Amino acid sequence: MMYRSQTDSREKLLQEINEVSFAVDDILLYLDTHPCCEKALAYYREHAERRKKLMKEYAECYGPLTIDDAIETDGNTWKWIEQPFPWEKEGGCR
Repeated sequence: MMYRSQTDSREKLLQEINEVSFAVDDILLYLDTHPCCEKALAYYREHAERRKKLMKEYAECYGPLTIDDAIETDGNTWKWIEQPFPWEKEGGCR
């Protein structure tokens, strides 16, 4: 069973990933219509790099969120399947 502080840390990290991912998706839409905007390109690069780091941190601490992160974290790409699915943890199945 997870301690409360671990759960809080996990939720905070996941929330930060969601926020940064939203920013990346949003700026990509802007760049579709303003592809030469240097400020937007710099913003995109900064936030895409931040998202990549957060995803790697999450994968190292709690398991990968995507198959790309599974490949990045270790050579054993199918190890993620050994973790309980979210509904198994939060739903009390395990």
